[in-house]
Amino acid sequence: MAVQEITFKDTAARSAVGAADELRDLEGDKMVLNMGPSHPSTHGVLRILIEMDGETITKAMPDVGYLHRGDEKIAENMTWNQFIPYTDRLDYLATIANNVAYSLAVEKLLGIHDKLPPRCQYIRVICCELARISAHLLGLGAYAMDVGALTVFMHTFTEREKIYNFYEALTGARFTTSYTRIGGVSRDTPAGWCDQIRKFCDEVVVNFDESEKLLTRNRIFVDRTRDVGIISRELAVDYGLTGPNLRGSGVAYDVRKAHPYLCYADLDFDIPVGSVGDCYDRYLVRMEEMRQSVRIIRQCLDRIPGGFDNASKEPVNVADGKIVLPKKDRVLSSMEELIHQFMLVTQGVNCPPGEVYFGAENPKGELGFYINSRGGGTPYRLKIRAPSFVNLSILPAILPGHLMSDVVSILGSFDFVMGECDR
Repeated sequence: MAVQEITFKDTAARSAVGAADELRDLEGDKMVLNMGPSHPSTHGVLRILIEMDGETITKAMPDVGYLHRGDEKIAENMTWNQFIPYTDRLDYLATIANNVAYSLAVEKLLGIHDKLPPRCQYIRVICCELARISAHLLGLGAYAMDVGALTVFMHTFTEREKIYNFYEALTGARFTTSYTRIGGVSRDTPAGWCDQIRKFCDEVVVNFDESEKLLTRNRIFVDRTRDVGIISRELAVDYGLTGPNLRGSGVAYDVRKAHPYLCYADLDFDIPVGSVGDCYDRYLVRMEEMRQSVRIIRQCLDRIPGGFDNASKEPVNVADGKIVLPKKDRVLSSMEELIHQFMLVTQGVNCPPGEVYFGAENPKGELGFYINSRGGGTPYRLKIRAPSFVNLSILPAILPGHLMSDVVSILGSFDFVMGECDR
C-alpha cells in the first residue's frame, strides 16, 4: 500500500505541521488545540499549540513569526535616520521610546550619546515616560477586558487620548511619530506644551486611583490573577525576562537604574517589585510604574533647561553639521551648509566602523539594538533585542498545569506586542 506524501509549498506550513506532530499524543488520550493566530486574547498574530489532558494543559508551544517583516535586514539598506520610522512599528504603543532607544544606539557608535544637549535629554525622557504610561494604560485596559472588566478599558483610553494629543502637538503625528533624530530631536516643544503636561500629571493619577478601585479588590479579577502564572525569581532570570515581567518576580532590575542613560541618573524614582511573581503581581507592578513615570515627568518639568518656553534658546541638537541637518535658512545662503544637507540626506551620517549594543528600559522590557558598522551611512548588520519575543519564550515552562481559561490571564499579564516580537 502506497504511503501518501505531503508536499509543502512553503517552510511556514512545514514548521506548523511539524509542531503539531510534536504535540500529538500517539495514544489518543489528549487533545491538541490551536489558540490563535486570530484569537482576541493573543493581542495580535500569536499562535499557541496547546496539548490538554481534560481541562489541564500538559504542553504548550508558541508559534511566532506571522508578522515578520524583516526590519533588521531592511535597516542594512537604510541610512541611519531613514530607519527611525521603522522603529515606530516595533512596540507601536510606545513609538517615541523605540525612536529614542535606536537613536541612542547610533549615538553611542558615534561617541556622542553622553554629549547630547541637556534640554534634548529632558525632552526625550518626558516623551519616553509618556510612552510608558500610554503603553501600560492600554495593556491594563486590554487585560481587564480579557478577564471580563470592560469599564476599565474606557477609563484608560480617556487618558491615552490626551497623550496622543500631546504627541500630535509635539511631532505632528499621533501614532507613528518618528520624532527623534540622530544627535537630537526634530523640533523643540511648542508653546504651552509643558504646561499641559503638568496639568495632565495631576489628572492621570486620579485615573490610576479609579482604575485600581475597579480592579485591585475586585473578586473576579483577583481570583483570575492571584496565584496564576507564577514565575519564580530564578526562572525569570534564566529565561532572560526584563521589564515588569521580571520585576513582578521580585528582581529589582531596571536599565534606567542599572545603566543610566540620558538624564535618568539625576532623577529620583523607585523600582516597584512583586513578591509572588503571579499575574496579580505583574498588574500591581505596572500600576506603580505609571505613578513613578508621573514622578519622573514632574521632575523633568521642574529642571528642564530653558524652562517651558526655552527663553534662553537652549539647543536640542548636537552642534555638529555632519550629524544634524542644518537650518533651512543657512542651507539657502551657505554653500557649505548646502553640501552638508545633500550628504546627510543622500548618504547618511558617516558613522565609524565598530560594534555597539545599547539597551533602553521600554514599557515591555529592555529594547536593545546591536549594531555592526563597517563605516559609512548604513549599518552592516543590525539586531534588535525585542523584549516581547524574549518574554514569550517562557510560555512552555509556565503554561503546563494551568487550565485553558488561565491562558488568557497569563497572556494579558505579559503585555506583549507582536509587531515587536516578530519584527
